[in-house]
Amino acid sequence: MRIAVVSEHASPLAARGGADAGGQHVHVAELATALSGLGHEVEVFTRRDAGDLPERVRTPEGYDVVHVPAGPAAPVPRTEALPHVGDFTRFLVDRWKEQRPDVVHSHFWTSGLAAVLAAHEVGLPVVHTSHALSAVERRHPGALADAAERPGAERLVGRRADRVIATCTDEVFELMRFGVPRSSISIVPWGVDTDLFAPVGPSAQRGESHRLVAVGELAPHRGFDTIVHALRALPDTELVIVGGSREGGLDSHPEVARLLRGATALGVARRVRFTGPMERDELPALLRSADAVVCTPSYEPSGVVALEAMACAVPVVASDVGGLTDVVVHGVTGLHVPPRDPEALVRAVRVVQTDRARHEGFGLAGCDRVQACYTWDRVAADVLRVYARAGVPVPTPEPVQDQVPDSAHDGVVSAG
Repeated sequence: MRIAVVSEHASPLAARGGADAGGQHVHVAELATALSGLGHEVEVFTRRDAGDLPERVRTPEGYDVVHVPAGPAAPVPRTEALPHVGDFTRFLVDRWKEQRPDVVHSHFWTSGLAAVLAAHEVGLPVVHTSHALSAVERRHPGALADAAERPGAERLVGRRADRVIATCTDEVFELMRFGVPRSSISIVPWGVDTDLFAPVGPSAQRGESHRLVAVGELAPHRGFDTIVHALRALPDTELVIVGGSREGGLDSHPEVARLLRGATALGVARRVRFTGPMERDELPALLRSADAVVCTPSYEPSGVVALEAMACAVPVVASDVGGLTDVVVHGVTGLHVPPRDPEALVRAVRVVQTDRARHEGFGLAGCDRVQACYTWDRVAADVLRVYARAGVPVPTPEPVQDQVPDSAHDGVVSAG
């Protein structure tokens, strides 16, 4: 089967660069790899953001990346991508008229807009994954100022796509609020590279203090200030925050400055450390060194950091929001807390720090859950089932790899 993946602003090639790649880059790269490994032909269409990029790149993982000439051959913030969607769409139409894919799978709203417009002209089925919805983002502090057209475009894409993938249960209800039929929505979560994120492996050095690790974009909605506030009641505990980009450094980052002001006022600044961006292959060692990985955002569509921690057999303390509600099983793989509630966070962290049996039990159960439900082979199999529900005749080819794990089975949860 020929699969056209549209990821306008997030190239999977950036995921191999590591530190500066956001979640969508990694998601698209891993899913394309898994689908290719099952014997399918995968092309990822992404905007050309540098003048020296070839039109097509064959990746070692077996899929192709096509650099679409739409807008300047330079980085463009995702909030400024809309003016280039027309050129992107025309490229897709011309390409797909020459060589038709069997299905189009778009990621994020600008990609979805180009995909549904091009696919309508050529007559192709479209599956869309939102990754984030403007209606959710705008409810929370620090949201990006996005294009005014985004909410309307998201509604258009959701209604025109043959099938919409939600990454968590909460997203189903958000999609339904702006008119996506319940029967058109399936839940397929994010996956984890369980070769990279695993319980066995090196652990980063640490002192005798307890260690909490938090990972994510340096933005107010990530709730790092809630963890900083909790440190006041958690003596002998350090917080390591991973995030940021290579450009500009941490010294000039406004969120770092805000968090440090708060930490200084609380008297805990010496116990807060910022690593800046970290290569993906370095992250598992840091996660394994933690007593707990703490995820306290006010919204979170995927829960990917929690999944990576669970894959390393590390307990998770997480806000009971979005994808974290699905990923973390309260009292089994970790603990849920209300968002922006430092006192509840303190109580949960103390359980992990003081009760060794529960600490180890959370870690083992989390690792088992990831292996059963969140490997990329499992996610790819679930995505193929969504393609079939969109009317695509999905063959069952011989996998390129030696075998498909026995754990792969139909785990797509239909909201219909």
